[in-house]
Order: sequence, then C-alpha cells, then structure tokens
Amino acid sequence: MTLFRLDASMRSEGSVSRRVADVVEAGWRSGVPGADVVRRDVGQEPAPAHLWPVSVGAAFTPADARTAEQRDALATVSALVDELVGADAYLFAVPLYNFGVPHTFKAWVDLLITDPRLAPGAPKLLAGRPAVLVAVRGGGYGPGTPREGWDHGTPWVRRILADVLGLDLQVVEAELTLADVNPAMAELRPLAAASLAGALDRAEQLGRDLVERAGSTAAA
Repeated sequence: MTLFRLDASMRSEGSVSRRVADVVEAGWRSGVPGADVVRRDVGQEPAPAHLWPVSVGAAFTPADARTAEQRDALATVSALVDELVGADAYLFAVPLYNFGVPHTFKAWVDLLITDPRLAPGAPKLLAGRPAVLVAVRGGGYGPGTPREGWDHGTPWVRRILADVLGLDLQVVEAELTLADVNPAMAELRPLAAASLAGALDRAEQLGRDLVERAGSTAAA
C-alpha cells in the first residue's frame, strides 16, 4: 500500500506539524513495512505562482489551440492528481498561518480542482479512502479563548479533504505551539506541553489505525 504525505510548513527544522506527522507516518510504517510513501512538500517546494491561472485558462481553451505553456501546466496538474489517485491512504500536515491555511497549500488545492477528475461535480475518485489531518496552531483557539472562532484554516481543510474530495478524515490537533518561543505566552507552556503530548499520542494511534482503515477500504 502507498501513503501520500503532504507537508505545508515553511519550516524544515522545529516544525511541530512535521514532528506530529512523522509519528503518524511511523505508525503507518510499523503496520506496512517497506510501504511506499509519496511525498509532496508544498511548504519547501511550492508550485510556481503562475501555474494556477495558466491551468485555469487552459481548461477553457480547445485542446488544439492551447499554448505550450498551457499544455505544460495541465501536465503538471495531471501529475499532482496522479499522486493522489495512486495512493491508498493520506497524511496532511497543515499549520495555521495568520488565521488561515498556508498560501502554498491553498495553491495546491486550487491546482487539483482544475483537473477534470477532481473538478466540482465529477465523481469522487477518492471517496472513502482513509486520511489523517495534522492541524497545528501557534496560539489557542478553543472554546472560551479570546480567539475562539479565529481558526479559519482547519474548517476549510476539513471541507476540502472530507467534503470535496470525499476522504474519510481523522484529525489530530496541537495548539499553543509558539508558547516555548514567545515570552508573552510563558504562562501557557504547561498547557502547550499537554496539548503536544496528547497530539503525539493520538498521532501514534491514528498512524496504526490508518493501516487498518486502508486495508479495509482496499478489500471492500
């Protein structure tokens, strides 16, 4: 079986979303020794900014009238969708930036939807396949906090992965991840540590569960 993993953090060192995702992946590997992992790192290797408008324009241009740039854009998008279609399970590590998703993740999603296979109204090719979302937030956005409701990223990612793509999504979340480096959040460090510990425990379990869920889907 193949796991598709996407990372959206701009950080390679010290990234909490990558750390938690590593635990999910380790759980997956423990159940599927030698399994393939297809990686897409939009945080470190984002898609070129021009790619989306070019691919959108190409979608509305007759095939025999497309420019070389448009054909190249569509080929790139097709390859991105092939990565998803060819996987059995999915792992997405998406931190919250400025109350929303990283723009590189949004750009990746926009590109996917220009492909006819994942366009609105198309049959859901990925329906029912198991996925894990690692959602990481530097501050606190839970019920009763001053910024309750300010997390506009996680609900949007859920909407895309679960409702638009049809994935069977489980979520692991960690908050207050900036407490250790922000003196103004020093009093929140015990809460941050507890949140991370809980996320790591859940990530380990979800990684193992992902194997079982993928196997059940493949056998269905």
